[in-house]
Amino acid sequence: MKFVDLQSQFAAYEPEIRREIEDVLRGAQFIMGPKGSELEGKLAAHVGATHAIGCSSGTDALLLTLMAYGVGAGDEIVTTPFSFIATAEVVSLVGATPVFIDIDPKTYNIDTARIEDALTKNTRGIIAVSLYGQCPEMETILSVGGEYGKFVIEDGAQSFGAERNGRRSCGWPHVGTTSFFPSKPLGCYGDGGMVFTSDDKVADRVRGLRNHGQWERYQHRAIGINGRLDDLQAAILLGKFPRFPDEVSVRNAMGQRYSDRLGDLVGVPVTSPGNTHVFAQYTIRTPRRDDLAAHLRENGIPTAVHYPIPLHLQEAFRGLGYGKGDFPESEAAAREVISLPMSAFLTEADQDEVIRQVRRFFGK
Repeated sequence: MKFVDLQSQFAAYEPEIRREIEDVLRGAQFIMGPKGSELEGKLAAHVGATHAIGCSSGTDALLLTLMAYGVGAGDEIVTTPFSFIATAEVVSLVGATPVFIDIDPKTYNIDTARIEDALTKNTRGIIAVSLYGQCPEMETILSVGGEYGKFVIEDGAQSFGAERNGRRSCGWPHVGTTSFFPSKPLGCYGDGGMVFTSDDKVADRVRGLRNHGQWERYQHRAIGINGRLDDLQAAILLGKFPRFPDEVSVRNAMGQRYSDRLGDLVGVPVTSPGNTHVFAQYTIRTPRRDDLAAHLRENGIPTAVHYPIPLHLQEAFRGLGYGKGDFPESEAAAREVISLPMSAFLTEADQDEVIRQVRRFFGK
């Protein structure tokens, strides 16, 4: 059994993917070519943003956004400590300071009631993570940001395809970013990411910064990075994208099926009112997490922990001065969450076996 079944997905989409790749090979435009532009247009329309800018990774999408806003030394960015390190890593990379606030224990997303108290005169913006596949309370976050003049970035690395009150993830003001890492709901076969915005100035800035700070060839107006999405990865995404809405529907049904059969034994995902969920991970919660993981491993079922150490306790962020107990909800989640196999190509028989083994562990 596979945690994410990319082989079956490729077998199903192989003709489309190969056709798109062969177009790139024949045209020999591998960087900043027509496939990248085509993908940007289609995904911008999908999320409802004016601009989509392909990037070399979801991390670089976040980094480029902060660079576009001119974030640097002395600035603070408010975010969550319960996320992949990229969310806060990029803040440190531009010389700014991540300021953490705890999570909602039901959704694992940022606790919006705590944001206002975390803002200072040095706060430039808020990075709101759409963890595991659903958006946080973006309306509230944008309202607080607007009141205090702070920009808002949705880190939608795990939520592309999800909706909140009819608006798609990554289509919210001011900026949304996503990742196309292979295991994501929409993944390429390497690293890739995208910035979405309807702010013309931010979009223009990101486009230049991702290409070494050049808007015209060999004329560098700013210090940028090599942050471009290559056309082979764009081609793979174009080959997959027509089936993506169907995959989202399948993932949603699988997530519901897991929850219906496991909700009496473990904490199952809670989808907020108005939200849809793409289940980038199907993550359950139990104080017996480590023993359950060992049992599943012994029975041939792969699992993962997203994430075992919250960011404020990572050695890399020791200099921020946080300690154990500062964010109890994040720390408790890190001790108890475990992700089960999930993909649009997980067979019903395999899902039944996962469910059977989880229930067997609990004597049910």
